[in-house]
Amino acid sequence: MSIARPAARRLVCLSAAAAPGAAAAPATRAPCQQAAVFAHQFHSSPQLSARRRPRFANVRAADMGLMDDKQIDQFTKEKFPKYTPEEIEHLRTKYSPEQIAALEAGEAAIDPRDLTVQGRLRVDPYTMPYIDDFAETQPIIDKRARNKEAPDPHARFMNMDEFTEDLIRWADKFQTGEVTGTLKTLADFVPEQYKKTPEGQWPGDVREAAHKSFQLYLEAEVSKQAGKDADDTAGPTDADILQYILERSAMTDGNRTTDTSLAHGLPSKVPGVAGLYKNAIDPEDKGLDDIGVYQDLKRRTGLSVAEILGLQSKKIVHRFVANQTRLGKVRKASVMFVVGNGNGWLGIGEAKSTEPGIAALKARLMAIRTMQPIRRYENRTIYGSVTSKVSGTVVKMEARPPGFGLRVPHRIFEMCRAAGIYDLAARIPRSRNPMNTVKAAYWALTHQPDPDEIAMGRGKKLVDVRKVYYGGDVY
Repeated sequence: MSIARPAARRLVCLSAAAAPGAAAAPATRAPCQQAAVFAHQFHSSPQLSARRRPRFANVRAADMGLMDDKQIDQFTKEKFPKYTPEEIEHLRTKYSPEQIAALEAGEAAIDPRDLTVQGRLRVDPYTMPYIDDFAETQPIIDKRARNKEAPDPHARFMNMDEFTEDLIRWADKFQTGEVTGTLKTLADFVPEQYKKTPEGQWPGDVREAAHKSFQLYLEAEVSKQAGKDADDTAGPTDADILQYILERSAMTDGNRTTDTSLAHGLPSKVPGVAGLYKNAIDPEDKGLDDIGVYQDLKRRTGLSVAEILGLQSKKIVHRFVANQTRLGKVRKASVMFVVGNGNGWLGIGEAKSTEPGIAALKARLMAIRTMQPIRRYENRTIYGSVTSKVSGTVVKMEARPPGFGLRVPHRIFEMCRAAGIYDLAARIPRSRNPMNTVKAAYWALTHQPDPDEIAMGRGKKLVDVRKVYYGGDVY
């Protein structure tokens, strides 16, 4: 048994008390304390330091005079004064009547004397800013104040007629020249007999004289308006026009200013960027690929955009996968497409992306790139029997006579329809994993037995292997 255990300590205390040298120990230490010091020498944990005692004795608040009623009342009046009538009137200009009532209820619920006795504030230079009167807004802590009204939920973008009316109302605020209708027109400078006649029927000399007089009249009006007060005659300045373009609302909300706004749309041609970037658009596509999605595929396959869009495509596998990273699980969509032209060409493509639409597009383009010719017997079935295995999935395919149809699983059915195969039997005796099923079926279709190689291996002609002579029986 360890000497540091309680049972052993009792024995040590008794032995220390009965020891012959115990009388020579200092009077300040009891025998058990000496035994404890002796026992701690054999303990594995380090010895803790003694508790430090304060240098000065504690002084009670009552002895310092801080609990005197007069001092408490004086401190309360200095630190927690009540609102004056002037301050209340000032608060009414900033807060609503409901908020003023809440402030008064809060003032009545809290006794300032309790704050003095129980919640006295620190006044030393190391005081932390725990107390805030909320009189100032701190951008780091507080949210941005929303003083404007909420946007109209039923607002919509103006049509052409509404925009024209809004523009006219805005332009009417800037008065230019005399009141509308007082300025003279070109017809006022021709003789009375030509005033009701259209301008095209005026004689040449009369028309020239009228235009000269009208031009002099306009110049005189402009010089006259330039001498008047700018506030009465000046039209919209460049700043007003810019403010109308940037700040005027384009919606049917009456140009109501709110805390929300729409980002300004970029112009059709951004200055400094126009002409630097061009979409890879081929005029021969006739507008079928304005975005340029199939341009790289055209160069790789030699197909036109019309031929690419005419291919038969089908999404046969769609699943979600997750990659575990240190930031968590990153989910992606895994898509497999099958593409064919219905006449002996077939391809499969697999792609992953965080967006299912992007994954489907990438898988379809990959399937078009990987299209291969599929050998077909009489353009309707395969040659003989073929078996393929991918991982734990086994696919067995067999040729069938005309009119047999496609008696295959649904994924192999879509592949046969895209490749142009109409008579086929297939079965999957083992695992039916979707991805492995498609890959095994594609391998089987592209690795059929070649009749020419079989005939050459037997030393015969192809017709002898097929046993077909001038339309003889095939089966």
